[in-house]
Amino acid sequence: MKYRSTRGQVSGQSFESVVLEGLAPDGGLYIPEQLPSLPADWQTAWAQLTFPELATELIALFVGDDLTHDEVSQLVRKSYSTFSTADVTPLVPLAAQADTHVLELFHGPTFAFKDVALQFLGNLFEFFLARRNAREPGHRITVVGATSGDTGSAAIYGLRGKQNVDVFILHPRGRVSAVQEAQMTTVLDANVHNVAVAGTFDDCQDIVKQLFGRAEFRRKYALAAVNSINWARILAQITYYFSAYFALQRQHGARPVFVVPSGNFGDVLAGYYAQQLGLPAAKLVVATNANDILDRFLRTGEYRKDSAHGVVATASPAMDILVSSNFERFLWYLARDHEVPGGDADAAGACVQRWMDALRTEGAFSVSPAALAAARAVFWSGRCDDAQTRATIARCYAHEPAYLLDPHTAVGVHVAQALAPQIRALGDVRTVCLSTAHPAKFSDAVLEAVHDSGRELDFGAILPPPLVGLLELPRRCYECSNSADAVAQHIVDQLG
Repeated sequence: MKYRSTRGQVSGQSFESVVLEGLAPDGGLYIPEQLPSLPADWQTAWAQLTFPELATELIALFVGDDLTHDEVSQLVRKSYSTFSTADVTPLVPLAAQADTHVLELFHGPTFAFKDVALQFLGNLFEFFLARRNAREPGHRITVVGATSGDTGSAAIYGLRGKQNVDVFILHPRGRVSAVQEAQMTTVLDANVHNVAVAGTFDDCQDIVKQLFGRAEFRRKYALAAVNSINWARILAQITYYFSAYFALQRQHGARPVFVVPSGNFGDVLAGYYAQQLGLPAAKLVVATNANDILDRFLRTGEYRKDSAHGVVATASPAMDILVSSNFERFLWYLARDHEVPGGDADAAGACVQRWMDALRTEGAFSVSPAALAAARAVFWSGRCDDAQTRATIARCYAHEPAYLLDPHTAVGVHVAQALAPQIRALGDVRTVCLSTAHPAKFSDAVLEAVHDSGRELDFGAILPPPLVGLLELPRRCYECSNSADAVAQHIVDQLG
């Protein structure tokens, strides 16, 4: 199994190298050169596997000779032993909406879907570094990541105390929830460094990419990526699409329609890879908030920054993103199959590079009608504003039995309801809405939604024990201007 960059200048990379590098030297994202084939009998042979067993089988298909099957199994079991339920990502019915289930992805240590990938990635970093140091001592990495809220805490919890790893997490100051900020900044381990940037998540993400683009700085500090630009993040998330499919088969025997709250596109991209591997998902639905670049693309074929308004602050802050970085991976497949002659991989990379250049210089690019039609064949989309988000939270909590949604999940549930007639027309299907975070992480938005509906909510009764008293704990965080130079200097000051 080898990997190439979406921008065409790098290929033939091993799984270990793409995990430790994160971002390709040409600025692109790593993708498999070829997708593996599932076993012919996977639908029966895997049907009763536990989540860790299923993850082992899927991940093992993508690692080549870099990990044995037993090593994958050990890493996976260690990673998911931190979850509060043996199912890891349980599928539960949503009584307020017909034929709809919620895939709960928030049972990890930071109560967000990012834990599914980042617990695994943290252990993967540690394993590869330990193996390299056993051969030749002196290997370390400096993880630099940007977060709109949940990635930061999940990365920190996955990497805190890890040997030979320093982690710097950038978050937009004042643009994450109080719980999200506290989860990050109250971790005082010596290898953890929080940086509050005076800007937006997109600014933080741009700074990370700029640092990776500085070849000497990247080499000196052995920069590694923890955002979903790192292929291992996407790979780990493929498992819960298969897990949900098998759970749905046991309950109903129906095909799933996955509805995914989407900001940076990594979560739903994992669903795309699952479908390309052979998972019989009837449709993938991209659900956006007011920061709707993905919905606009799927309606028009134009990928355009909404530069007039910038990033809109919403009740679902983890999705407050102007440009979805992971969309580049999907664009590569559109380019290969619909924009260049003969499906040439290098030509597809050059096409993606032109699109990314146009996005940087002109703020937009467009794909061909054939490429747009192909995208629409895979993805539907919808948009949800804050009023609709609050109304959806209130509606699902008012229905018996009550279900309390976090604002991001509410975006997905609203879009699923809006598309219900089209979904029903697909035949024997059930809607699976991915629940990306525990509602306790967004207490202000949830309480406002419930109280506006005239109901009461004892938030203390649903607060997970690890979050009790979190806001009162000591913190450590460095405040920084919106500048790659300033962040780079902070890293130098901390590491020498």
